[in-house]
Amino acid sequence: MNKQTARGTLLYCRPGFERECAQEITDAAATVGVYGFVKARENSGFAVFIPYETVATGLRRDLRFVDFVFARQIVHDAVLVEAMPTGDRITPLLQCIRENFDRRFSEVLLETADTNEAKELSSFLKKFSPAFNSAAANAGLLAGHSTAPRLHVFFLSSAAAWVGASDPDNDSPWHMGIPRLKLPRGAPSRSTQKLAEAFSVFLTEHERADWLREGRTAVDLGAAPGGWTWQLVHHGLHVTAIDNGALDPALLANFQVEHLQVDGFHWHPKQAVDWVVCDMIEKPARIANLMADWLANGYAQRAIFNLKLPMKKRREEVIACKALVEARLTDTNFLWRARQLYHDREEVTVSVARHQR
Repeated sequence: MNKQTARGTLLYCRPGFERECAQEITDAAATVGVYGFVKARENSGFAVFIPYETVATGLRRDLRFVDFVFARQIVHDAVLVEAMPTGDRITPLLQCIRENFDRRFSEVLLETADTNEAKELSSFLKKFSPAFNSAAANAGLLAGHSTAPRLHVFFLSSAAAWVGASDPDNDSPWHMGIPRLKLPRGAPSRSTQKLAEAFSVFLTEHERADWLREGRTAVDLGAAPGGWTWQLVHHGLHVTAIDNGALDPALLANFQVEHLQVDGFHWHPKQAVDWVVCDMIEKPARIANLMADWLANGYAQRAIFNLKLPMKKRREEVIACKALVEARLTDTNFLWRARQLYHDREEVTVSVARHQR
């Protein structure tokens, strides 16, 4: 007979960042008056917060996914179903859903952690997915409209899975919380995918149409070989690429690009630009200071930059950098958002922009 555990909040993350994810959910839950403990195994790619209270409705109602830095996805009311029989996994899963969820779902997502160990389940899920989706539809679990919650079945093995729900306006829209971006032909480096993902995470559709178009201007600090410059040019922006290193020859030939071989920590534009972006390998506090300087002095309206994190106290470093930037930007009309993107590694990407009235 399959076994079920108490409900929890399930968070997906980059393997190796379970501690940071656990800290985030613990602190976030405490702010809404919910206390508990976290189950997290190093390099597992996920963490589960179990509240001490049997019912903790405040978590789903009050937690905002956009406030999380290290979580790729947040799944509420998650229940662990274990010891599913090899011959029939569908029955215990459907039983769990009926007993724990009194709603229908817009879609079913069968997922795993983003680890090599979990990837071994991919062939099993390809075979299992059509049968389970059909069974879920026949059981009346699918609502047929996009505003309904999404059902997540997060497999730990072929015999165990967490089952929970996410809300379409308060979660990651991507399967496993991972955007599948192809490396564009002609891009000089894979870092261009990082900026493309940042645009999709930090900007609304309306903002992308407004801020990523012909006529907008940007400065790329530490541009070489040009991955971020390429992404900006691809959207029609005119870019000043700042780096003592060499830029991709194709970008140098583009009239939308001006390459200046100067020190990015000391150069400033004569006229204000719309964007400043920065992916330099430097201490996080120094980058945070630089970006705060650009925004506080009105050199740019929006900034996207990376913070290369230390080996220890990584979340603490992000919090310290946020405090540093906010202290410099005495005008409270700035919005800070940070996320460890899928295309990030030992780093997080930050967006700081003026609120749009």
